[in-house]
Amino acid sequence: MKKLLVLLLVIASATVAATPQDQPAPEAVAKHYIPALNKILAYQSKVADLHAALLAPYPVAIVEGGQIFIFEPDPAGRAYRPVKSVPDTFNLPQGIRAAMPLGVWDNRMACVVSGEVFDEPKGYVMILHEFVHCYEWDTCEQALKDGMAIFREAMKKKDYMWELQFPFPYSQAEWVKVYGNWLVALEKNQEGLASDLRGKLHELLSADDWEYMTWQEWKEGLARCLENKISARLGLPLNRYGCLPPFNRVSFYYGGALLIDHLWRKDAVPAGDIEALYLVISQKKGKGEN
Repeated sequence: MKKLLVLLLVIASATVAATPQDQPAPEAVAKHYIPALNKILAYQSKVADLHAALLAPYPVAIVEGGQIFIFEPDPAGRAYRPVKSVPDTFNLPQGIRAAMPLGVWDNRMACVVSGEVFDEPKGYVMILHEFVHCYEWDTCEQALKDGMAIFREAMKKKDYMWELQFPFPYSQAEWVKVYGNWLVALEKNQEGLASDLRGKLHELLSADDWEYMTWQEWKEGLARCLENKISARLGLPLNRYGCLPPFNRVSFYYGGALLIDHLWRKDAVPAGDIEALYLVISQKKGKGEN
């Protein structure tokens, strides 16, 4: 999945416009995709009660034929309408699923996809997953980042890929053992053991490594948690990718989703307050884990 920072970097560095031989006409693209876009609203109405992040529809940008076609919900939120089309100067790939501010549209946040996303129900789930990232961006993401030492250091170095390329010690044997055991403890609702192992993880990691892990557990864990709640509501398979070693960045999506679901079930943090959720996750022991 192509995530936000990859796209921001591509946007910042892109200089050459794509020059397809046959660019699709905006009117034809709108006619083709409006029914599929409006199905987003139908899916959203079925799951909006799950969390505040799912209450409002966000703009959607469709990448096709060397163009980016931007659509937004009408003021009543009852249908999508075309806004504009611009050349795809970023060479965005087929299969893209992302959330990003669009520089060609006053940096408004949008879900960016290619057209095949509409071919099956799981594609709509992924659109709603990206809406969660839009919600994070619109509420508290930047303020939280500003308080993070690793983010400030990355910005000093102009390292805009830090979220994807942070040198986390994924292969450190003791961390692998403890993180795996912590996941199992959460899966089995072994609260005391999970709390003890969380403390052990904090002891094993440097301050920067802990900050990175807990950031990913919050940002991607929240989107994965809600993605799976949506899938469960719709009778679709859950996303467990990242649950087994060898662990990597995506393992934090799985671990974060487990932790967030656990905290919500224990009423350890208000479900609607995602800023408070980050503060709890980034503690040595998640409040409510013991």
